[in-house]
Amino acid sequence: MKLELQGITKRFGSFTANDSIDLVVEPGEIHSLLGENGAGKSTLMNVLYGLYQPDGGRILLDGKPVSFSGPGDAMAAGIGMVHQHFMLVPVFTVAENVALGHEPTKGPMLDMATARAKVREISERFGFDINPDSVVEDLPVGAQQRVEIIKALSRRAEVLVLDEPTAVLTPQETDELMQIMKQLRDEGTSIVFITHKLREVRAVADRITVIRRGRIVGTADPSAEQSELANLMVGRSVALQFDKEEAPTGETAVSVRDLTVVDDAGLRTVDNVSFDVREGEILGIAGVQGNGQTELTEAIMGLQKNVWGSIRLGSTELVGRSTKQVLDAGVGFVPEDRTHDALISSFSVAENLVLDQHNRRPFGSALSLRLPRIRKHAQEQVEEFDIRTSGTDSPVGSLSGGNQQKVVMSRALSRDLSLFIAAQPTRGVDVGSIEFLHRRIIAARSEGTPVIIVSTELDEISQLSDRIAVMYRGRILGIVPGDESREVLGLMMAGYTAEAARAEVASGSTLANEELAAEGDIA
Repeated sequence: MKLELQGITKRFGSFTANDSIDLVVEPGEIHSLLGENGAGKSTLMNVLYGLYQPDGGRILLDGKPVSFSGPGDAMAAGIGMVHQHFMLVPVFTVAENVALGHEPTKGPMLDMATARAKVREISERFGFDINPDSVVEDLPVGAQQRVEIIKALSRRAEVLVLDEPTAVLTPQETDELMQIMKQLRDEGTSIVFITHKLREVRAVADRITVIRRGRIVGTADPSAEQSELANLMVGRSVALQFDKEEAPTGETAVSVRDLTVVDDAGLRTVDNVSFDVREGEILGIAGVQGNGQTELTEAIMGLQKNVWGSIRLGSTELVGRSTKQVLDAGVGFVPEDRTHDALISSFSVAENLVLDQHNRRPFGSALSLRLPRIRKHAQEQVEEFDIRTSGTDSPVGSLSGGNQQKVVMSRALSRDLSLFIAAQPTRGVDVGSIEFLHRRIIAARSEGTPVIIVSTELDEISQLSDRIAVMYRGRILGIVPGDESREVLGLMMAGYTAEAARAEVASGSTLANEELAAEGDIA
């Protein structure tokens, strides 16, 4: 099916989200829509999917004009969409989610056998390995995304829109999705791939259209250099790589000894971990998602219940303290999931910027808030961190992902810091915002603040860190210099000690490469 968007315009009040956009997606093509968060990509696809009505322009399928009053009309016309935040009912099974809204019946009864058979047929056809009777909330994120794709394909989608599909995926799941996309394309499905990740779009797209501030600003071939694509996205030269000055490090500021965290099932998610962080140093913690990094940062922040060992910040012992007490000790924290753990989406930008300080001077007391001071602080932070919002009174949920992350980062860095911890600091953030946030992290380190960065992105870890600790199954396998090779880091993420990884790389063993690929090194 050939998709054409001609002159699509969408306004929200005085704000123009899409400005006369023209786009053509050929049959059996992966067409990437590349742009910063907030550029208008998702709005354009929501118009296509019938969630928004355009203020101008038209949609054509195989040369025939169509109009959709809602997603049901779009699905009936052969358009499917997998949203960045999945539209699944967590307590339903896979088959129930796929059938929802299009329930097969046999006489007056639901025919769930047909729904399960449809899931099995699509799953086997594309190698999804999805059990139709699995409960969705029990599935990993990558499997939930495959359920969304099955749901779209079960409704005979010939054009499939994937909205930031890798934002919540591990590196292995991202690789699997890329293969799925190519297989769908080869079988004739047209795919619109919305993203801001340059490496991914160059790996999978057939054509690239770049959108900036609601307008098409150019097209590019997948062979284009990353710097060229970044410049088109942002409208200026972007430093994808930058050299940080070597900062003199001071005394040991954070000392973690024999730290163990046990989950509710009795499993050790953090297993006897020890490390130090010095003043003016960035310690990067690398590893494939799910190897104890989340539990480690939560233990430092007082968010885990069953914790043993010692975490000393200067002369203060943090184990046994509440999260409020840890924050009051001068710890700034950026959680890995800003939506659930860092922001209240219905609260304003100004309110979110003082969530952890609203009852303290100068913003308030136990009895009242100083609203003029809160508004002034918000305006200062919006300007300093280039937070793009229509106003500090706007709900933070109305901001793009990159601007939401700037709110979280601004709040954490605006206090007097004894330690700064950022977990997945640029997850779901566009290339322009990544450059900005990285420079703010480097600035905190240059001021003498000890910094702990947790990231599954090897590029990010290598670029920011002075030293790198690699976690595997709850343990730290070694702490290596920040300029350690990607090959060694990748093998450590697969379970090698630093010494064994270096020896394997030095030997040029093909086994090393095979192990690395099997464990999903971040490419």
